[in-house]
This record gives sequence, structure tokens and C-alpha cells, in this order.
Amino acid sequence: MFCTSCGSVVNPDAQFCPKCGRPQGAGPAPVSPPVAWVSPTGVRSQTGRWLGIGWQMTRDDLGLFVVATLLYAICNAAVPLILQGPLCAGFMILSFKKLTGRRPAVGDLFRGFNFFVPALVASLLIAVFVFAGTLACIIPGIVVAAALKFTYAFIVDKRMDFWPAIQASHAIVKQDYFGFTMFLIACVLINLLGVICCIVGLLVTVPMTFCAIAAAYHDIVGVNPATPELA
Repeated sequence: MFCTSCGSVVNPDAQFCPKCGRPQGAGPAPVSPPVAWVSPTGVRSQTGRWLGIGWQMTRDDLGLFVVATLLYAICNAAVPLILQGPLCAGFMILSFKKLTGRRPAVGDLFRGFNFFVPALVASLLIAVFVFAGTLACIIPGIVVAAALKFTYAFIVDKRMDFWPAIQASHAIVKQDYFGFTMFLIACVLINLLGVICCIVGLLVTVPMTFCAIAAAYHDIVGVNPATPELA
């Protein structure tokens, strides 16, 4: 038999779906009102810790991350702006799988297309907000970029639409604007180092920064193990 919620194969005797956790039975699963996500309090940035985890994750599976980054760059160059958001979501899936002990694959990069519309709209809105902030003496643009860095993680892990994901990211970062802005700046500087290293260094620094953001999200929010894309 199949799950009435996510369509996964379920043992006929199972009371709950092993993938999504929804109860199984003769009738449809009861519908409960959606629960609003509540941001944890007392959040502080841990730039050194997260970058260290990001480097370790990348180093441990360097070949996979290099190939994924090459595909990420090629697809973004072929279709600018349109594919950036879904590919960022895909990189979050890849990073989350590695972080939670699952076996990532290069194909996970394209599972971000399961969130094509919210990821696309989010990427366009983030670009507009950051550009508007940059016009106001640059620094506000950097702070805005820092405030929205977890948007794709929320879209993938919590299956949020673009606007709730943007709000959730901001709800975390606003508790330590300075710390998270420094985290973003550190990620940018690491990627600049990748550019200096004959550009090919970006094949290491780009996945490292994605993994660092995933590590930060995991520490602060926690990754839902039942998310289908992470199975």
C-alpha cells in the first residue's frame, strides 16, 4: 500500500508512514491546523565553529562537492537568476544529508527543483532587498544579506513558502545582527580567497560556505530527519 500523504510505499500493517510520519488507516488522516514556527531565543553566531564544520564536511567528501559546485556554476551561467534559487536549495539538501550522516549524491543538487517556485521567488526578493540595502551606503545591504542567509534552509527543511522562510531567517539573525553579519563577511572572504587561488579554489570554498550555513542552521533550528528530500 501507499501513504495517503506522501505516496511512499508503506507496510499494510504499519500505523504510521516511515517517511513522513503521517498516520495510516482506512480513512483520511485527520487535518490539524498548521502550527506557526517559533524562533528559538538567545541565538548567537558561532562563526569559527560553523566554518570549521563546513571545512571538515567539504574535505571529507571533496570529490562530490567539487563536481556539485561545477554543475552549480555551469547551470547558473547557462540560465542566470532563474536557476540560482533552486540550485541553492539543492546545495542545502546536499549539505544537510552530509551533515546528518546520510549518503549525499551529486543528483541531490537537482532535488532543489522540487522547490522551484518558492526558491526562485526567494532568490529574486533577496536580490532586490540586498540591492536596495547596498544603495543605502553598502552596509545595510550586507546586513540584509546576512539576515536572509537561512531562507533556502527553511524552504527545504520546513517546506515553507518563500515569505515565511524569509521571515524565519530574519527572526534568527535579528538576535545577533553583528555576529551573523561577521559570519557572512567571513564566508565572502573565504570565497575571495578561492578566487585568488586561480578561481579553482572556489570549487572548495563555495561548498564549504554552503556547509557552514547548513551547520549553523542545524545548530540553531535542527534538521527534520523526516524531510523526504533528505531520505
